[in-house]
Amino acid sequence: MKQALTLPRLKAMKEQQKPIAMLTAYDYPSARLAEEAGVDIILVGDSLGNVVLGYDTTIPVTLEDMIYHTRAVVRGAPGTMIVTDMPFATYRLGPEATLRNAARIMREGGAHAVKMEGGAELSEEIRVLTAAGIPVLGHIGLTPQSVHQIGGYRVQGKTSEDAQKLIEDAKALEKAGAFGVVLELVTEQIASAVTGAIRVPTIGIGAGRGCDGQVLVYHDVLRYGSDIRDKRFVKSYANIGDTIRTAISEYIEDVKTRNFPEEKHGFPADDITVDSLSSRLYGGEGK
Repeated sequence: MKQALTLPRLKAMKEQQKPIAMLTAYDYPSARLAEEAGVDIILVGDSLGNVVLGYDTTIPVTLEDMIYHTRAVVRGAPGTMIVTDMPFATYRLGPEATLRNAARIMREGGAHAVKMEGGAELSEEIRVLTAAGIPVLGHIGLTPQSVHQIGGYRVQGKTSEDAQKLIEDAKALEKAGAFGVVLELVTEQIASAVTGAIRVPTIGIGAGRGCDGQVLVYHDVLRYGSDIRDKRFVKSYANIGDTIRTAISEYIEDVKTRNFPEEKHGFPADDITVDSLSSRLYGGEGK
């Protein structure tokens, strides 16, 4: 059986320049397929709010949502490292409340680690979590939970001030004990600079080629959905959405035209049962 990636092995992958492949998953079958394909890390992202639950942002996602979906993913991928997002307003509440919420994700959900969006301001909470045995993955650049505050989904690191802050935040997260940092929608050159400035791995999404690893959303990789939009930083490897839509349409047509079910799809009764039923219904006639 595949063994889940450990934090020392993850750090060694950076040192040995072995790229890290991370993918989101939100349910049992997706997680199982991801593990069978050999993914290094599965992220149970709060992006499930947009992708699976139909919200416009990640903000409505609750702690109970994340625990529920994490349980399913853990059952589907028992041999893979599982990292779960702490959703909006479950941290930045002070160390005690943050620890309590993170502990629920670990204990009830079964995750191996949690992910938190933010920079140096999270240092104290991260130190408390890691001291309690809860590994933390940082996340800077575009932070979707702060989308209203930062003014939309915009590329980060375009100015020297932004670039310097990203580097300082990454260093602060590392110092606080984070085992890695996600860089989302960060200019390629700055993402490379951040990667070189810290000893823990960086995982990029829309952050170019210089990161230690990459993460994409399951549904973007497979174009699994009815409203998948093209994104510059995404590479799709299949178009499952069209395949599913076509298959369902064919099923509906078969039902409407009575081409399904066929005789081979049914379960015939034996002759004695048919004769007995016929006798009761028709008095032995009409067999």
